[in-house]
Amino acid sequence: MRTTTRTKRRQEGNVKREKSHSAFARAREVIPGGVNSPARAFEAVGGEPPFFARGEGACLFDIDGCRYIDYVGSWGPLILGHAHPKVVEAVCQAARRGTSFGAPTEAETELCELIAAAVPSVEKVRLVNSGTEATMSAIRLARGYTGRDVIVKFAGNYHGHVDSLLVAAGSAAATLSVPNSPGVTAGTVKDTLILQFNDVAGVKKAFTEHGQEIAGVIVEPVVGNMGCVLPAGGFLATLRDETRKHGALLIFDEVITGFRVAYGGAQSLYGVTPDLTTLGKIVGGGLPVGAYGGRAEIMDHVLPAGKVFQAGTLSGNPLATAAGIAMLKLLRDEPPYDKLEKLGARLAEGLTRAAMKAQVPHTLARVGSMMTLFFNPDPVTDWSVAAKCDTKRFGRFFWGLLDAGVYFPCSQYEVLFISAAHSEGDIDGTIAAAEKALAML
Repeated sequence: MRTTTRTKRRQEGNVKREKSHSAFARAREVIPGGVNSPARAFEAVGGEPPFFARGEGACLFDIDGCRYIDYVGSWGPLILGHAHPKVVEAVCQAARRGTSFGAPTEAETELCELIAAAVPSVEKVRLVNSGTEATMSAIRLARGYTGRDVIVKFAGNYHGHVDSLLVAAGSAAATLSVPNSPGVTAGTVKDTLILQFNDVAGVKKAFTEHGQEIAGVIVEPVVGNMGCVLPAGGFLATLRDETRKHGALLIFDEVITGFRVAYGGAQSLYGVTPDLTTLGKIVGGGLPVGAYGGRAEIMDHVLPAGKVFQAGTLSGNPLATAAGIAMLKLLRDEPPYDKLEKLGARLAEGLTRAAMKAQVPHTLARVGSMMTLFFNPDPVTDWSVAAKCDTKRFGRFFWGLLDAGVYFPCSQYEVLFISAAHSEGDIDGTIAAAEKALAML
């Protein structure tokens, strides 16, 4: 294997992860940047990512034998922790029956029934393979249903790598400062209207000027891709009112918040019911899956019931549906949300106290078990404020935690997640590690 300059680059932090270093060098030979998703690349914090061997409960273990308290949770879906026995057993049983049929199964119907019973806006569901597929399909359906072209999105909201939505995006696009990706043509995004999150006046103005052209509004009801940003009072209700008044569809992207902030998602928490909802992550129990759903009369425009085309050979895959059914039943029958709220409050209070003690300018935003410690003294309400965060200071904080055995998201603009597998001891250990990391800043 040839040695490159990047391979020689030193690892950040004091803990040397030699096996991960070698694994990353090997990966870069055959994978662009050595990763299969830019969020894993550690470009925002410098250095090289650890390579993981296994997960158990609240913890991850890398190939060098280091143990970490995990607050990434596969970017949200592992609300019950890694390798939950009932989810693992469901997948194993499904695998023994066959991994893919490309034909209908009863498990697909059962998973869709569970989703429809839980999420207020959903009467019918179509399963897909990822959150990106879900948002792409929901956008196409909104345009097909209304006969209009324009889609409204909000700066800093990330809805997957759909061409027409990859403008002013959050998540890895924000981290790497490439909100407009090469390969996304001007023609593709000409019908995308970008507004500021939480800007009620801006929403009303856009509908006054373009109401008859707008097919739909897509929004993360709680943003998870420029850090955790909460909706201001009246913002979601305004979206509901304006879309209804002008005959457009309201689409909630609940790929992150669905079944995470509440069993019925953010729409049940805030009491605003959209026309369409996109889901992912948790509804597959950690396996690749996505879904979009809404009122029956809208969903019946999807082929073969209607004329809006969408298809996928592996949609409703037996392994993903088995894991999803097991996960959603556990969340329904043994709800972890009270525990998650208590642990979330404990961690939020501890991080805030530690930052104040270290005299580090900061603010913290939280909804239940998802939160972000922003290295910014101003409350983050939209992308213009989020963009002012001290990302270099966050990077040093991140490495201080990682070397102490705490795995936070590797970007200021990602959300940390607590699982039901975390204990108060895990939370207190994390707070202690944060105190030391912040003091060193």
